[in-house]
Amino acid sequence: MSLVSVDAPRLEHHRRPFGIGESTPRVSWSVAVAPAGWRQVSYRLLVDRDGRGEQHEVSSAEQILVPWPGDPLRSRDIASVRVCVQGADGIWSEPSAPTRLEVGLLVPSDWIARPVGAVRTEDPHSDERRPSLVRRAFDVHDGLVSARLYATAHGLYEAEINGHRVGDDALSPGWTVYGRRLRYYTYDVTPLLRTGSNAIGAWLGDGWYRGRLGWYGGFRNLYGDDQSFLGQLELLYSDGHRETVGTDWSWRSAAGPILRSGIYDGEDYDAREEQTGWSLPDFDDAGWDVVSERHRDPATLVAPTAPPVRCTQELAPIAVLTSPSGTRILDFGQNLVGRVRIRVSGPVGTTVTMRTAEVLQDGELYTRPLRSARSSDSYTLAGRAHEEWEPRFTFHGFRYVEITGWPGDLDADAAAGALTARVYHTDLERTGWLTLSDPALQQLHENVVWGMRGNIVDLPTDCPQRDERVGWTGDIQVFGPTAATLFDVSGMLTGWLRDLAVEQLPDGTVPWYVPVIPAVDKWTPLRPGAAWGDVATLLPWTLYQRFGDEAVLRDQFDSARAWVDLVSRLTGPDRLWDSGFQLGDWLDPAAPPEDPAAGRTDRYLVATAYFAHSARILSRMAGVLGRADDADRYGALADEVTAAFENAYVRPDGTMTSDAQTAYALGLRFGLIGDEQRRRAAGDRLATLVAESGNRIATGFVGTPLVSDALTEAGHIEAAYALLLERECPSWLYQVDMGATTVWERWDSLLPDGTVNPGKMTSFNHYALGAVADWMYRVVAGLAAEDPGYRRIRFAPRPGGGLTHAAARHRTPYGDAAISWRWDGDDLHATMSVPVGSSATIDLPGSELETVGHGEHVRVVAGARVVADPGREH
Repeated sequence: MSLVSVDAPRLEHHRRPFGIGESTPRVSWSVAVAPAGWRQVSYRLLVDRDGRGEQHEVSSAEQILVPWPGDPLRSRDIASVRVCVQGADGIWSEPSAPTRLEVGLLVPSDWIARPVGAVRTEDPHSDERRPSLVRRAFDVHDGLVSARLYATAHGLYEAEINGHRVGDDALSPGWTVYGRRLRYYTYDVTPLLRTGSNAIGAWLGDGWYRGRLGWYGGFRNLYGDDQSFLGQLELLYSDGHRETVGTDWSWRSAAGPILRSGIYDGEDYDAREEQTGWSLPDFDDAGWDVVSERHRDPATLVAPTAPPVRCTQELAPIAVLTSPSGTRILDFGQNLVGRVRIRVSGPVGTTVTMRTAEVLQDGELYTRPLRSARSSDSYTLAGRAHEEWEPRFTFHGFRYVEITGWPGDLDADAAAGALTARVYHTDLERTGWLTLSDPALQQLHENVVWGMRGNIVDLPTDCPQRDERVGWTGDIQVFGPTAATLFDVSGMLTGWLRDLAVEQLPDGTVPWYVPVIPAVDKWTPLRPGAAWGDVATLLPWTLYQRFGDEAVLRDQFDSARAWVDLVSRLTGPDRLWDSGFQLGDWLDPAAPPEDPAAGRTDRYLVATAYFAHSARILSRMAGVLGRADDADRYGALADEVTAAFENAYVRPDGTMTSDAQTAYALGLRFGLIGDEQRRRAAGDRLATLVAESGNRIATGFVGTPLVSDALTEAGHIEAAYALLLERECPSWLYQVDMGATTVWERWDSLLPDGTVNPGKMTSFNHYALGAVADWMYRVVAGLAAEDPGYRRIRFAPRPGGGLTHAAARHRTPYGDAAISWRWDGDDLHATMSVPVGSSATIDLPGSELETVGHGEHVRVVAGARVVADPGREH
């Protein structure tokens, strides 16, 4: 009998492989239990497909993203996959539990539906456009086996069948480069249907497709001015025949009770305008209008690579405040992203208005940081005994909600649960957990997690509250390692990188944000910029390092190469990128509020450093992919740029022409200072600069993710801890002490006197400066990937800063890896857990390196505190 057990396999990066878009999905699995020393030498994939079983045996130790074993899947195929593994002892495990998969629609000819929407005349440039409902009745015959709805929209949609909501996703189909890639979702709607008469319909909203996007007033109709639903309902009967109910001219449309809706501006809803039973089969739609058919190339319809946006949590208000002006304000105690659901009763025609903001100033709701975003929802009561409402097609970034027009006792009703904040974001699987003995550091970590949740609303955004919320490339470039630690972002960011490649200009220019929208200021026309454009090389590499997926390197290689080739042409023979528009170390705290790019570090030093780094990473990508010529070519280019950087920006004594923390962090972390003596001097100077700043932060978006590692690798970990633990402004813990529950855009978004930073660009929910969390996992707790995909793990905690204990857990592709350490006097106690299929290097202070296999490993290092903290008095 085998002592090995295997968990149900995973297909590609899907948590639930339903409606997938891959015809040959790769398979991964984790071995839940195995004896010490056991290792896999072979595996079997047992595939049940079309009523027949297939068995595929492969001699291999691989268990992550192995090739699909049989013929490619076709549209609508259903299969189940189980895994058996064999160890060196020749004994096979029992089969795993099955994973059921279902394929979506893979080829354009699968689609017969066309987008349909209202024919009402409206001003395409107005913000008062009223969203529509669309519907159709149809019959279901005896013998129904299954029913699938494939749905998307020009705009946003929520579908209903026979009066029931379809699915639990929100803001679908999300935001992609709509002209080239429009996502659709697949729903199992079999339980919603009945023999005889049925009805299907959809709510529609403007969303990103035709709603207002962009700052300084923004733009409308960026992808089209129609608001349309595209739905294809397929009914499969027991005799094998299939009927399709698709959106076409036979559908009907009418104005719904949503009066207006926008991503930035919120939603207005009049319950008196509801058409009761509109999605039921016996509803009389004779007074409804015909629909207008629109065009959508079915070749542009793509299945999702990640989970949709969903409500993942609900929060009750912690207080009901009265402002100095007399307004009533709910405090939810947490800066979050989502919407407020109300349960209310009152006279017909009463309107409840909810206005949101992240902060208060002088006790009042402070909305200046929202810029032109209205960020307000209203509900007009129908006069029923009980009414419940939540906006459908908007989201807000907020902690505080001003309530006007509430018809009851707001204090009592809030205490009774009548007003609830519902948290929305892409429903990614959580993969990283960190526990620290310092409560302030623990709160910082929680702030990073909440900030990421609020800024992963279908794509990696920059802020969730103001008139922006776009996919800034530099932000996710610097935060990518932390994002990949906290959540499984593999599928989501893989999909976003496909949009990036679509939006990349023919000359290789990477946009500042993806998808691209026009702007009236410096962001248009597109120009290449360091750190932001380098997302094309660095983010695929991050995903490869953390998830072990070579395919993302292969898929994005041309995009990455086009970017490096562009910069190579811009720099010319001297290899210095010393001209053109650059953001430099964006939001260096020394930069004035009105000019966030005016930091202490020469912006061209930043640009050249990133050029060298991207060329080096591109060479490594090529090496992984077996492209030897490209690996040599870009390796040589990286050497040339590195030499040019060192000659131009590093003095003979190891100091740098920009005597700033970010400059040294770049030079050290990117390996741009070759001479060991100069490198040591540069590290010493960086530590000195930290001390001279009073351990306060002196880095922006570029330097912040690098400075802690640069100090650590230079032998100055005490300086890294001093930075981490500083509480004066600017610092990470200053934000915590000021009551932050997310990471801010500016180090001083809230000034020490409690007023909001006067800059026009001030957000209280922005993940970029939270990139230090990756260092906290790898260095403070001591858990890192040594080989791609955590095939080998590195446990190398470097305790400091007075912490008495720390613990980290990460759900790797192989299973959970974990470490916890604590001080007992001068002795270090550490417990480490390695999943089956991985090995680990243990590198504890005061002990020799050792390599271990899977299982739990407990170590006690006597006297380790002397090594870990040599300055401590004993």
